[in-house]
Amino acid sequence: MRTVTMSARKLRRIPFSLLAGLLISSQAVVAEPADKELTSAHISKSEQRPSLNAPAEHFVGMASVLPLFGPEAPARASAAYVTFQPGARTAWHTHPVGQHLVVTDGTGYVQFEGGLRQTITNGDVVWIPPNQKHWHGASASDGMTHLAVQEQMEGHSTEWFDQVNDTVYQASEAPSKPTGPSRAQQLMGDVAPKLAELTDNVLYAEVWQREGLSKRDRSLATVSALVALNRPEQLRSHIGLALQNGVTRSELAEVFTQLAFYTGWPNAVSAVIQAKDVFASRDSNPSNENNKSE
Repeated sequence: MRTVTMSARKLRRIPFSLLAGLLISSQAVVAEPADKELTSAHISKSEQRPSLNAPAEHFVGMASVLPLFGPEAPARASAAYVTFQPGARTAWHTHPVGQHLVVTDGTGYVQFEGGLRQTITNGDVVWIPPNQKHWHGASASDGMTHLAVQEQMEGHSTEWFDQVNDTVYQASEAPSKPTGPSRAQQLMGDVAPKLAELTDNVLYAEVWQREGLSKRDRSLATVSALVALNRPEQLRSHIGLALQNGVTRSELAEVFTQLAFYTGWPNAVSAVIQAKDVFASRDSNPSNENNKSE
C-alpha cells in the first residue's frame, strides 16, 4: 500500500473547504455539465452535512464546523457555519481571494496582523481582504457563530500559520472613535474641566487600559464598588459601560443578588432600579449594536 505524505508548506495551504466544502459528506454533488438542461434544483439536506469538530491544528479551544457547500466548477466559493465556544479562536491565517464573515449569534473578535482586536456581534458583516493575515473567534465570556464564505485560487482558499496565544487573544481591543463629548465632559466639563480631563486621560485612558485585568473584569469590579457605596448616578453609566465591555444582563443580576447579602438590601434594590432603566433605554434604541449580545 502506497503512503502519501505532504510537505509542511502544502499542509499550511489546506483549503478552508477542508473545514467547509470538503467536509461535506460523501454524498457531495458533482456539478452537471454546463450544456445539460436541468429540470430541478439540487437540494442539500441538513442530515447530509453533519457538524464536525474543527481541527486542533488550526483552532484553539472548542469549535465546530457545519458545512454548507463546497466549490463546484466553474464556481470557486465555499461556505460553512463555524461555531466557537467562549475563548475559542482560529489560528492566524490568510485567504488568497478574501473572505466574508457574517456573525449570526453571540459575540466575538477579529484581529488583523499589526492591528488591534475588534469586537464583532450578531448581525455584523466582516470583510477580510485577500492575503490579509488575521484570526477570529469567540469572546472570553460568550460563544459566537458566523457564516464564512470564501473562494479558491489555484485549488486552495486558506493558508494557515501559528496559533493565537493567550497574550495576543487577551490584548486590548481597538478603542471606539468618540462621536462627541465624553461622559465625564458632559457631567463635569462646565464646572470642573480639569477633573473631567483627568477622568478621561488618566482613569479611562491609562488605568482602564492596563493589561492586568480585562475591561470586562474592571467593569464587574467597578459596578460592585458603586453598588456597595450606593452611588446610583455613577452606577447607571457604569452599567451601560459594563454591557459594552461584554458583561451580560444575567451576570449583572447575579452581582446585585450576591451584593445584597454583603452590602445591604437597599443598595442592591437601588442597583436593580438603575439597571432596569438602563436596559429599558437600550431596548428602546434598536440601533444600539451593543444590545445584540446582551
